[in-house]
Amino acid sequence: MPFDNLLVQREAGVAVLTVQRPQKLNAIDAKTIDELRQAFLDFQQDDSIRAVIVTGSGEKAFVAGADINELARDTPENARRRALAGQQVFDFIEQQLAKPVIAAVNGVALGGGCELAMACTFRIAADTAKFGQPEINLGLIPGFAGTQRLARLVGRAKAMELILTGNPITASQALAIGLVNRVVPAADLMNESRALAVELAAKAPLALRYAMEAVNNGLEMPFADACQFEAALFGMAVATEDMKEGTRAFLEKRKPDFKGR
Repeated sequence: MPFDNLLVQREAGVAVLTVQRPQKLNAIDAKTIDELRQAFLDFQQDDSIRAVIVTGSGEKAFVAGADINELARDTPENARRRALAGQQVFDFIEQQLAKPVIAAVNGVALGGGCELAMACTFRIAADTAKFGQPEINLGLIPGFAGTQRLARLVGRAKAMELILTGNPITASQALAIGLVNRVVPAADLMNESRALAVELAAKAPLALRYAMEAVNNGLEMPFADACQFEAALFGMAVATEDMKEGTRAFLEKRKPDFKGR
């Protein structure tokens, strides 16, 4: 379906979703949240899509944050509902989509933009990108689970520093603290992101899903319980046709052709 604030392109098992509000530096408003929800539901239901890239239009911004015009008019109850709506969409991307998502961060990723990137499976940043949670400078706190994902990704001390000061960091600083997976020249960002997406799209879809579930859910469990959960998923993977194809291809010294079954 067509979107007003998003552009979706599909090719060779990879969907590229571009947030398109250049006049607002791709800031997220309520309509964009609704469109992101629908787009990712579509990706989940489309078996031909095996990996997703998320980026922003233009060179300045991935997503510059929430739309301040909307925030300025919010009541406390509307703000709570807005936060929950964003959290639900980002949780769907991270936990329920069951397909790897790459944030190709082409510019500033602030506030809701940083939170969107953190919900993705991988973050590849242009060397010109910047990251931050500047909500404190507006008398606010992160609302799309930024206080939770940031601490889990970079640790409590660094998360406190970024959230309480509101100061942005460069792509190289984000790499140093583990917020991003890699930093590349801006001109190479989409090629690098597409190469990773194509590589992931060739993997066994069910094995990817189980591996992501093991990591995401296991981090919230006691270690012994997480190991049991991993073993259960390992058993489920062994039962798939893809496992049989993968082992057969290895023995026959050829590339496997995974079907997601």
